[in-house]
Parts: sequence; structure tokens; C-alpha cells
Amino acid sequence: MKVILKADVKKLGAAGSLLEVSDGYARNYLFPQGLADEATPNKIAAWKEQQARNKALQAKLKAEAEDRAKALQGKAVSIEAKAGENGRLFGSITAAQVAELLEQQHNLKIDKRDIKLDDSIRQAGNYNITLKLYPGVQAAMTLAVSVK
Repeated sequence: MKVILKADVKKLGAAGSLLEVSDGYARNYLFPQGLADEATPNKIAAWKEQQARNKALQAKLKAEAEDRAKALQGKAVSIEAKAGENGRLFGSITAAQVAELLEQQHNLKIDKRDIKLDDSIRQAGNYNITLKLYPGVQAAMTLAVSVK
């Protein structure tokens, strides 16, 4: 029996998948739990339309991310921090601080988990950072840390 999953089912598939399962599994588990619908011809047609819309949306989001990556490639973000005698910072620069700087300086809202710092930043200087804008789309930038 063909079913369309409404929710993720462990060891079976993700929500929105069109799958072939046994009749008993569908009638005794998937349907009563509200995890799937029977794949009638009308539902399959609607599912195909939804898949096409999702694919177009994902392509659009990826193209936008690639354009943004080209615009940001090689640009710099600068921050001033307090430091001790040898230029060693009090504390370190975190991904959350970099995310805040990106929003202020480049008007780019990005999650701190999508910012990759090569090492912990505890000294003044220039550092390479990588921004994950979309799965498979990254931009390399420079973080310039100066002393107040």
C-alpha cells in the first residue's frame, strides 16, 4: 500500500515521503497514530505539486545564498576588544559576537552556529572565519580584532 508520511517515522522515512508499506503496518500503526495518509491518486497529484514547489523554493534559496556568498567573499568584519599587556584579550571573541557584528556591519542575520571560527580568538590580529549560508554554500571572511 502506498502512503504519504505526515511526520518523520524512525527507520521508515521523513515527513512528506511517498512510500510503499505493508497493508497491516499502514492500517494498524501509521493511520491510527496519524503518521500517514493513504496515497490516493488525488493525494499523489497534490504531493507532486508540493514537491515541485519545494524544489523551486530550495533552488531559489540556494541561488540567493550563492549571490550573498559572492558579495561577502573576502570582506572583513572588525571588532575592538580590551586587552592586557601582551595584546592578549580579556576573554575571547565568540561566534555570538561575530553574528552580532555581521548584523551591524553587513546587515546579515546569521545564526551563531553557522559561523566557524578556526581557533579561539584571544589575541589581536586578523582571523579567517567561514559562514555557512545554506547547505553547501559557504563564504570566507576576515575578522579583524584590534585593541581598544
